[in-house]
Amino acid sequence: MSNNIFQRPPHLPLIAPSILAADFGRLAEEASDAQRIGADLLHVDVMDGHFVPNLTMGPDIVMALRRACSLMLDVHLMVSDPQDFIKPFVDAGAGSITFHIEAPGLKQFGAVDLIHRIQDHGLTAGICLNPETPPESLSGVLPVVDLVLVMSVHPGFTGQGFIPETLDKVRWLRHRLQPNQRLSIDGGIGIRTAHDALEAGADVLVAGAAIFREKDRAEAVRLLRGDYPRG
Repeated sequence: MSNNIFQRPPHLPLIAPSILAADFGRLAEEASDAQRIGADLLHVDVMDGHFVPNLTMGPDIVMALRRACSLMLDVHLMVSDPQDFIKPFVDAGAGSITFHIEAPGLKQFGAVDLIHRIQDHGLTAGICLNPETPPESLSGVLPVVDLVLVMSVHPGFTGQGFIPETLDKVRWLRHRLQPNQRLSIDGGIGIRTAHDALEAGADVLVAGAAIFREKDRAEAVRLLRGDYPRG
């Protein structure tokens, strides 16, 4: 794993605001504000309109976000052919790239090879699985990957409800990952579901509306992290 934010002690949860839930008319300001409120990294959802039924951000947006803040840019490729997008996002300033085990392009390229390709650029390499995908499908890549991302909603759109059954995957993976490998969860994360995810073993929380649509965003980050008085 490259020298980056993910090398903080695993017992300290990282908060990754998802820029997909921000005000797209003010993306630079929103990225800067994410840094101000104490976020650890900035999650960037890239959708190709094929792997998921939506289109979002490309390398030019990531480059603009890189100029707007110094947070690590955690690029999540929801695309059919992730192998075609690695170099453009490396050049744009990504610090971490995660792709889906379900991506059709991996049938020709191979997940392990793509992980090594990302790492060879000095980036953190992540693998993601959808709610319906069994965690056993990752067995072959777990020894080499830096981060595993569990989708707790169906990918493609923000604002969906949390799927509680995905916590079983988090528990399964936590028992099989090494202490230096991060376990992230994305989708429907709020105060209650954040607590459940952390209890299950996640240590990176991707949250969109729970941060960007709150009046006191800094307080939202603190609460998601579990930094509040306990009675």
